[in-house]
Amino acid sequence: MSASAQPEQANAQQRYEVHRSDLPLSCPLPSMALWNSHPRVYLPIEAENGEADCPYCGAHFVLVD
Repeated sequence: MSASAQPEQANAQQRYEVHRSDLPLSCPLPSMALWNSHPRVYLPIEAENGEADCPYCGAHFVLVD
């Protein structure tokens, strides 16, 4: 198994770019390892002018398309 096939660490970054294909947006993202993270929360990024912040970890999400 290659390193790229492994889930990324949850909340490893503070800014994430997401696409409409990723909606509905939740934090942590489905590609993240969840064992060391917080409960999943859905973020209304489309209602927030294409940007949203996670209330748990402060990650900033930007809708790029």
